[in-house]
Amino acid sequence: MTETAVAASPTPQPDAKVAPAAFGKGFVKDTWYFLALSRDVPVASLKRYEVMGEPVLLGRTRAGDIYALRDICPHRAAPLSAGRLVQKPGEPETIECPYHGWRFRPDGVCAAIPSMVEDQGFEAERIRVRAYPVIESQGLVFVWIASDPRQPSQPDHEPPLFPGAEGEARLVEAMDFDSHIDHAVVGLMDPAHGPFVHQQWWWRSEHSMHEKAKTFAPRDYGWAMVRHAPSSNSRLYKILGGAPATEITFRLPGYRWEHIQVGAKQVLALTCLTPVTDTRTRITQIFWSDHWVFGIAKPFLRLGVVAFLKQDGGMVNLQNEGLKYDPALLWVDDADRQAKWYQQLKREWGKARAEGRAFVNPIKETVLRWKS
Repeated sequence: MTETAVAASPTPQPDAKVAPAAFGKGFVKDTWYFLALSRDVPVASLKRYEVMGEPVLLGRTRAGDIYALRDICPHRAAPLSAGRLVQKPGEPETIECPYHGWRFRPDGVCAAIPSMVEDQGFEAERIRVRAYPVIESQGLVFVWIASDPRQPSQPDHEPPLFPGAEGEARLVEAMDFDSHIDHAVVGLMDPAHGPFVHQQWWWRSEHSMHEKAKTFAPRDYGWAMVRHAPSSNSRLYKILGGAPATEITFRLPGYRWEHIQVGAKQVLALTCLTPVTDTRTRITQIFWSDHWVFGIAKPFLRLGVVAFLKQDGGMVNLQNEGLKYDPALLWVDDADRQAKWYQQLKREWGKARAEGRAFVNPIKETVLRWKS
């Protein structure tokens, strides 16, 4: 793991007044968001991303160190990602702006302004581009988004570790949804839409619906549907053979993973939600497995993953037809309990950060029942 320093506790803000954002508005901040796979950030590369409406340059030095900067040159606003990584004599490696050649170190400090002459006395190092804390872990790159970019907090926790995320990811698919991350999270954790939105012969249909009862328990910054045998109407699991057992976990700000064990073999299906803007969320699905079936089934699994994403994206577009009128939303137990939990977690996160105290998970172990 390559990482920045991790502080011991949240920065206290005793005078802050907490006004939880309405559902579908605002973001969870002072935390880690997935940005890219490590393998997608080669040496000397400059990659442009967008998180919460802010441009982020993700790069890697020739020594292999990763860094993240605000992708705007403070001189004339050109994107630094359109420039190049250079090594000038007597200087460390720098990112050179394509417009006027201003050069910035990976920590954001300006190293040189080529148009300046020596006797003008301007101190280039006083100019800084915002640098984001960044971590590489399990082949994934995470960036820390602070609540106040002018006085950024230092990371006080690490991104999650995912069971079974070992070696190279076997399958990766991504798609942007025209949705605020809140709606994307709730859609991701919704147990009741599958038979209606995802109607494939190899998955399930409304004709195979039956009552389910699953135990849920709190986990770090989230919850889990504790390990259980897959539902009998989920045909896809049967190709794994044996007696698979699965656990499905959600964690703030937007990670959902299913860890399947079949004897000594395992499959991990991870979904990362990254808020691109207020109205666009990137859904990245990543799979790892050491099960022999995965190699044979991979082409079919890819088709299934793409089909699921397209179906969910199409439903998001339909939902947006209603959401543009800002209606009140109705939540029912037990099928919508996870949606309620997400909103509780989000509120508690904001309160804990504002009050400078530890996060207290409001979720208690319980059994939920629904039909799907």
